[in-house]
Amino acid sequence: MTRSVSSADTLLRLPRGQRIACCRSSYHSEFTRTMRDSALETLEAAGLDPQDFFETVVPGAFELPMVAGRLARREDVHAVLCFGLILKGKTEHDRHIAGAVAHGLMDVGIETETPVLFGVLTCNTIEQAEVRTRRRSEGGLDKGHEVAKAAIDVLWALKEAAGKPRPEEAEQEVK
Repeated sequence: MTRSVSSADTLLRLPRGQRIACCRSSYHSEFTRTMRDSALETLEAAGLDPQDFFETVVPGAFELPMVAGRLARREDVHAVLCFGLILKGKTEHDRHIAGAVAHGLMDVGIETETPVLFGVLTCNTIEQAEVRTRRRSEGGLDKGHEVAKAAIDVLWALKEAAGKPRPEEAEQEVK
């Protein structure tokens, strides 16, 4: 039986006993902190105890895959949310960094079978970053919220792929 994932206006409950790690870049921290805060609020609304969320900060987006890999290998971590911002410069440096980070994070997720969520923004301007990180209630796209919702959906999908049925209480969606 195919299960639905969270819709734009609803949020599935987080599976019980989950511990979520956040790995975020300190570069452009005003944006990465905003995404982290929104993600944590979303996870708490889905039932996460704040004590089951912890953060590791890295210097820049390029360092995210290495540290996310270490976090994903921990037995007590069930998902890793990664947040960074890569701005377009005068060269193609941003494209190389963004590609390396995307491939690195995907490789970590595949290798460890732990969800590693991609909250790395690639923007042309600071104004684009502001819109993407701002809360929906403030007219933004709220990428932190989106990453947290994706983590919940992937955690359920992995349980179902392993043959573990979703309990009825997970079907109750919370706003």
